[in-house]
Amino acid sequence: MEMPSPNPKVLSRKAELIERLEQVLPKASVIHDPSETRAYECDGLTAYKCPPLAVVLPSSTEEVSAALRICHDMNVPVVPRGSGTSLAGGALPTEDSVILGVAKLNDVLETDYDNRFIRVQTGRTNLSVTGAVEEDGFFYAPDPSSQLACAIAGNIAMNSGGAHCLKYGVTTNNLMGVKMVQMDGTIMDIGGAHLDAEGYDLLGLICGSEGQLGVVTEATLRILHKPEGARPVLMGFDSAEIAGQCVSDIIKAGVLPVAIEYMDRPCIRATEDFAGAGYPDCEALLIVEVEGSDAEIDEQLETIMKIARSHNPVELRESSSPEESAKIWLGRKSAFGAMGKINDYMCLDGTIPISQLPYVLKRIGEMSKEFGLDVANVFHAGDGNMHPLILFDANKPGDLETCEEFGAEILKLCVEVDGCLTGEHGVGIEKRDLMLHQYDPADLEIQMAIKDVFDPKWLLNPAKVFPLASSDARRIAAE
Repeated sequence: MEMPSPNPKVLSRKAELIERLEQVLPKASVIHDPSETRAYECDGLTAYKCPPLAVVLPSSTEEVSAALRICHDMNVPVVPRGSGTSLAGGALPTEDSVILGVAKLNDVLETDYDNRFIRVQTGRTNLSVTGAVEEDGFFYAPDPSSQLACAIAGNIAMNSGGAHCLKYGVTTNNLMGVKMVQMDGTIMDIGGAHLDAEGYDLLGLICGSEGQLGVVTEATLRILHKPEGARPVLMGFDSAEIAGQCVSDIIKAGVLPVAIEYMDRPCIRATEDFAGAGYPDCEALLIVEVEGSDAEIDEQLETIMKIARSHNPVELRESSSPEESAKIWLGRKSAFGAMGKINDYMCLDGTIPISQLPYVLKRIGEMSKEFGLDVANVFHAGDGNMHPLILFDANKPGDLETCEEFGAEILKLCVEVDGCLTGEHGVGIEKRDLMLHQYDPADLEIQMAIKDVFDPKWLLNPAKVFPLASSDARRIAAE
C-alpha cells in the first residue's frame, strides 16, 4: 500500500515541534520516543504500519485547539485517532505526522432525559454511553461490533452502524450536534440539542467525513427509551442463497425487525469452537430480532416465522427466555474474535440492495474459488451492509496481495449491483483507490473542494479517502 513521501522539512523540525507542543500540553501528553510511538503505528488494519513523528493526547477541547494551531503553523500533518479500531486504515499515520488521540476526552458533560439527549466527550466508548443512562431506562442505539472499545469520535468519523441499525439507523441518525476543532485551531459548534439546526446541514457533512474536516471533541447524541421487550429467532438454512432470499422476503413483507444478522458455515464453525452458542450445522444462519410489547413481538414473529418456514429451514428456534436470547446472540457477538483465533483475515465493508443478497453471496463463493482464498460471511443483512472476511496467511508470500485483489473485486461487485464501497468502516486507505469505481472525477472534485474549505493545507488525515494521486496533487499545490 503506497503512502506519501515524508516531508523532510517536518522531520528536521521535530525538536522544535515537540518543544512547542510541550508548552501547551502536559509533557506526559506528548509522546515522541520511538519506542512509545510504535504503539500507534497502525489501527485495526494491522497489515500496514508506520510509526508517527509524535503523539499528543489532549484532555480538553482547548488543548486540542492549541495542538492543532501549532501543527498548522508548522505545516505538520495530523491524524485524528479515537480508539484505533478502524478496519480501513482510517488512523494509519505517516512518518511525518502527529497522531492526535482523544482517549482522555471521555467525560459525560450533560444528560437530559426530558429532551432525550446526552452530551459526551468523544473519547468515550460507544458502550459506555448506554452504560451512563441504562439505569434510568434509556440507551444509545448504534452498536458496532467493537462497541466495547470503539470511541464515539471514530463512530462519527466513519458513520458507524451495528446490528440494530436496521430499525434505529446509524450514527448520523442519532447525532444531534458536535463541537469540532478545525486544523487552524478554530472551535466550531454545529447542531445541538434541538431537533433541527438552522442553515446548511453541516452536521451531515461532518458525520462520515473520516477526520478530513476537523477533530470532533464533543457530541450531542440522541438517547431512547428502552423497549418493553425484545426476542430473537434463530434460523438455519441449506444455502447462502436461500438465507439471502429469506432476508429479502422479510423486508418486502413490511416487517421491521430491530436486527437481521447473517453468518455462513465457516463463521458458524469458528464461533461454535470459540463460544459454544449451540448453533445448528447448516450453510447459513440468520438471527432476526424484534422488540416491543409481548403482543407486538408475537405478531411480528408470526409473520417472520411464516416466511422462514416457506424456505424450509434446517432449524427454526424462537427464544423463550433472556438466557436463551443471550445464547443466540453469543456466537454473533463473538464472530470476529473467533475468526481471528483461527486465521489471518481481512474484513471488508460494502453495502448492497437487499434484493441483490442472493446473487452477491453466490458470486463471492465463485470468486473465492477463483482466487483460492476462503471467505467467511458475517454481516448486517437487514440493511445490506456486508462484512466478508477473506482468510489468508500473512506469512505466505503473495497471500496478502491476492487477498487485497480479491477484496477489491468484491467491493467493485457491490458498486456494480447499485450498492456502495462502504457502509460503516469508511474508505480510509483500504478503498481510496477504488473511489473512482464509484464516483467520476467531477464527483470527487466536489468532495475535495469541500476539504479545501475546511483544511486548505490538506494537513488533516493525509493519504486517506481520496485516490493518492489526487490528494498528493492537492497537498503539493497547498504547499
